[in-house]
Amino acid sequence: MVAFIDTLWHKQPLLSRRNPKGRPMHQINRAIAVLTFKSREHILSVGGTCSWALNRAHARKYDFAVCTRNANTRSAEGPESHGAAFLIGRISDVVTSPENPDRWLLQFSEYAEVAIPNTWGKGWRNPVRYTTLEDLGIDVNGLVFQPMPEPTPGSEVGTAQSGAASEEGGQPLKLTIAEAKEGLSAMFGVPVEAVEITIRA
Repeated sequence: MVAFIDTLWHKQPLLSRRNPKGRPMHQINRAIAVLTFKSREHILSVGGTCSWALNRAHARKYDFAVCTRNANTRSAEGPESHGAAFLIGRISDVVTSPENPDRWLLQFSEYAEVAIPNTWGKGWRNPVRYTTLEDLGIDVNGLVFQPMPEPTPGSEVGTAQSGAASEEGGQPLKLTIAEAKEGLSAMFGVPVEAVEITIRA
């Protein structure tokens, strides 16, 4: 009986085969690449990568998140070169970001540490990219996954660099033009020099 079922499985067209999430087999390595200035430690402490502007229903169809380094900002928290992949998480859910209720956190069930230079494509302007591990040149069989640690107490507090933090009392943070430019640079994945701010009284 087992051999018979196995034969039927392999005779199915590729597009009709389904993985446990109910998707075609050719889609099981779908990945969301993100360009982030956040450190590996920060990502692990909050349970995933955030705070991203994305479509939750669409993002939940993806299996992996590939964190690549945004080094084009002084806020960069890691030593990796710009565009290098340093962490890959297996997405378990997409939940409201603890740092910004208007954005989303790609929650991980497990993660793999990597060091893959030039993963982020040239000319990619949006800091969120829907792709596959294959298109990024990543072999899932070569990844060693570890279970996610428990979120660090207090990790839900935002940071000034995320653009989502507030001072005590709920008042907005007071930013200099330079700080605002760095935050926008990190958010949109562009050099600080490309950010222009106009203030109208």
